[in-house]
Amino acid sequence: MILKTLAVGDLHANCYILGCEQTKKGAVIDPGGSGEYIVQTIKEMGLEIQYIINTHGHIDHIASNGIVQKATGAPILIHTLDNPMLTDANLNLASFLGLDFQGKEAEQKLEDGNIIEFGTIKIEVIHTPGHTKGCICLKAEKEIFTGDTLFAGSVGRTDMPGGNMDALLKSIQEKLLCYENNLIIYPGHGPSSTIGAERRSNPFL
Repeated sequence: MILKTLAVGDLHANCYILGCEQTKKGAVIDPGGSGEYIVQTIKEMGLEIQYIINTHGHIDHIASNGIVQKATGAPILIHTLDNPMLTDANLNLASFLGLDFQGKEAEQKLEDGNIIEFGTIKIEVIHTPGHTKGCICLKAEKEIFTGDTLFAGSVGRTDMPGGNMDALLKSIQEKLLCYENNLIIYPGHGPSSTIGAERRSNPFL
């Protein structure tokens, strides 16, 4: 799998551009800002983007949905429970940051267990509520994109609308720590890690 990580927007959210080496079909996870930069990187990588996937509906993960969609024509995907956040500046916290954001609903609403395919790549949708009600993680073969559910050495905030610490910790324990230690974690902010490293040393778990 081709994988490029971009830190985008004022909050330096991780945007991931994934591609199939054989077919050059790809997907973008969390285009949260710096839309022109993301589009230029896609062009440089020579990918045909099939999907724009949001791990949840906060503004720092969705802000450039429209720019990337206009450039690629790809549909926007998000969990059903977070879909309302895409069009509501109060729910997605754009208004809290003083931003004038006009988003649109997703073309495809995701549920736990859905499989997203592009080229030879298959990604499983794992519903991990806690940071938001509709937070998801995205598991490929050797890596898992954890959004703002699990970070290297930390976990997602739960002091915003839809957040619940008990639900977050349950999601991590039951749906993430069940995987093998060498599975690579690519979070919504900060450096990558592994399931094993977080199992051993994450102070929140």
